[in-house]
Amino acid sequence: MGTHDTIRAVIWQHDGLRLLDQRVLPGREVYLEYDDASAVAQAITDMVVRGAPAIGCTAAYAVVIAAREAYARHGTDWKLNIQSDIKTLADSRPTAVNLFWALKRMQSLIEGIEGDPVEPLLAEARRIQDEDIAANHAMGELGASLMEQVGAVITHCNTGSLATGGYGTALGVIRSAYDKQLITEVFADETRPWLQGSRLTAWELVKDGIPVKLLADGAAAHRMKQGGVTWAIVGSDRITADGSAANKIGTYSLAVNARFHGVKFMVVAPTSTVDMSITDGSQIPIESRDPDELFSIQGKRIAADGAGAWNPVFDVTPPELIDAIVTEKGIVRNPTPEKMQAMMQR
Repeated sequence: MGTHDTIRAVIWQHDGLRLLDQRVLPGREVYLEYDDASAVAQAITDMVVRGAPAIGCTAAYAVVIAAREAYARHGTDWKLNIQSDIKTLADSRPTAVNLFWALKRMQSLIEGIEGDPVEPLLAEARRIQDEDIAANHAMGELGASLMEQVGAVITHCNTGSLATGGYGTALGVIRSAYDKQLITEVFADETRPWLQGSRLTAWELVKDGIPVKLLADGAAAHRMKQGGVTWAIVGSDRITADGSAANKIGTYSLAVNARFHGVKFMVVAPTSTVDMSITDGSQIPIESRDPDELFSIQGKRIAADGAGAWNPVFDVTPPELIDAIVTEKGIVRNPTPEKMQAMMQR
């Protein structure tokens, strides 16, 4: 780990998986240990771990756990008996394409394994995480290279070490740019209803010594109007072939406001997040969650009894509002299907 990079949320240790429980941050730093694949799937659903790249890393390690159990119970028939666990993992979060990418990569390896599967699968899961961290550092440098003037930036949700294998996507760019003295401070949207900005992004930045101020989600436009903000920088859970980007609910609003106020808008994600099989954002499955997430905060009801709720977890920012998509393969400015295809073929 380097400067401004001290956090790892997904750790394989002592033959088991440890996940930093992001539901209880920043009040408590608790690592939960897992040795059952279905429990890991539930942890993904329950948002113990969240963020598309981190979910992918977690799922890969869960396949190792599932294979170990299947081989111990069923011997040479383990490949058949692991499939139910893989399906359970695939069903845990429908929007994060990295989940399916990681499972497909592990599944491809499974087909050629003879004998005990744990060692080769664990090596592959570790490669997935190591490659993600390396990609994040590469994206950090590329994204920082776009910043032509010193100023503040705005980000939404959490896209740092907590959401990835380590270092972060959008926060990786912020970390790299801050190291180069291109960022004066970070404005973090609180990100309702799970408050990932308040609880997680602010926690990461404070922990790594980067100046951060929280914004109510609805305050972003007013803050941009005051001047001094050069970029809005966000991550993504799925990017389509035309450059549409699904991210945490509220991202689309941030992009609309950024365009109106002349603030540039950057999406940062690894190529494992890019789904070239989907032509545009209308085809992205958008997860809806329990309305109680809007009715309550940390178990305390704040909404009027009898009110209903609409609780989509993600929205989609169209390519027309995106100034740059940054992946480990390079930068796509003003994305189009042709530019996306060229980037993916590098």
